[in-house]
Amino acid sequence: QVQLVESGGGLVQPGGSLRLSCGASGVLLDYYAIGWFRQAPGKEREAVSCISDTDDSFTHYEDSVKGRFTISRDTANNTVYLQMNSLKPEDTAVYYCAASGGSCFAVYDYWGQGTRVTVSS
Repeated sequence: QVQLVESGGGLVQPGGSLRLSCGASGVLLDYYAIGWFRQAPGKEREAVSCISDTDDSFTHYEDSVKGRFTISRDTANNTVYLQMNSLKPEDTAVYYCAASGGSCFAVYDYWGQGTRVTVSS
């Protein structure tokens, strides 16, 4: 049984930081491209960032988060992180991680349940 679990969300003031974690059971994340997505209230889900599997050192960021968010792997702990700095109210959303057996831009096979991020003063 493959399970992805996000954690690290919460309430933060504008300009603050959060680190989201994507942990997994039943699958080694090293063999998958891992994407972070988000869905804001009343909006469609959108891609945020992606990191390729460990055979290729590729990362991708959407323009809206470039320079503020950093995606990384912790192989020893089978975890992928999304470090989010300089948070803005428009970053408020439920954040999901997902695993793709292909590239960052292929179909995602597994999804987590999401963690809520609220950026507000």
